[in-house]
Amino acid sequence: MGTADRDLVSALRAELAAIEPSRPCDVVAERAGLGAGIRRRDPVVARLAVRLARPARGGATRTPQAPPAPTHPAGTAPEPFDWEGSPEHCRMAWLRGRFLAAASLSLATGRTHLEFIVAPDEAPLLARRLTAADLPASWRIRRGRGVVTWKSAETIGTFLRRIGAGAALLELEARQVARALRGELNRVLNAESANVGRSVAAAGRQLAAIDLLANDGRLAAQPYAVRAVADARLETPEATLADLAERLGVHRSSVQRALDRLERLVALDGPERVPLA
Repeated sequence: MGTADRDLVSALRAELAAIEPSRPCDVVAERAGLGAGIRRRDPVVARLAVRLARPARGGATRTPQAPPAPTHPAGTAPEPFDWEGSPEHCRMAWLRGRFLAAASLSLATGRTHLEFIVAPDEAPLLARRLTAADLPASWRIRRGRGVVTWKSAETIGTFLRRIGAGAALLELEARQVARALRGELNRVLNAESANVGRSVAAAGRQLAAIDLLANDGRLAAQPYAVRAVADARLETPEATLADLAERLGVHRSSVQRALDRLERLVALDGPERVPLA
C-alpha cells in the first residue's frame, strides 16, 4: 500500500477516533468495543481510550461497570456488550470501537480490503452481529487467530459511513471512482489499440492480395462488386470496412465478403496455381 493510501487510512482512523459520542450509553458501548487490551502503541486509539474513561459531567464515570476482559494474544478482547438488547446507535458505537481496536483497512493495488483480527471464539460472534446489521462478512481461523473479512468496497463503505466516517470516506470513495474510471479507460484504450492493430494487419493482407491478383490478371476476372471493393481499398488503405461500405453504397457485410474472397484466392495458391472457376 502506497504512502498516500496509508495516509488516507490513518486519516480515516483519526476521524473516527475523534467522534465524541453524544449519549452516555454510546460512550459505554464504544469503550466496550475497544476492549481492555487496546493497542497502546497506536496513539490514536490510546488517546480515545483515555478520553472515554474520563468522568462525565456530574462526576459519573464513563467506563462500563463490567470487569475488564483479559487481553487475548490474538487481539483485543471486547468487554461484555448486550448486542441484542442495545439500540442501533449503541451497536454502531460498539462496532466503531471494534474497528479502531482490532481492524485493518488495506487499499493495496486499488482493492479495498477490511479485516478484523480477533480471538478465535469471537470471530463467528462478530460475523453474526455484522450480518444482523445487514453487513454480512466471512470469517475463518488463520494461524490461531479469528479473521472476519470484507472484500466488497461497497460493503466497507457502508460500514464506515454507519460508524461515523465522513470526509476521509468521501476521499476514499473519490479515489475508488477515479481508479475505476482509469481502469475502464485503459480497458477501452487497450481494446481499441487491439482493434486498430487487427485492422492494420487485415488491410495489409488485403492490399498484398489485391496487388498479386492484379499482376497475374485474376483480379480482372472477378465480379464487378469485388473489383469495386478492391479499387476502393487501394485508394484508401486506411479506411475501415464501414468507411468502404459507405463510400460504395453497399452493406458492410458485402465489403467483408469481397475482401475475404480476395484473400482466399491468394491463400489457395500452392505449388500449382489453382484455376479460376
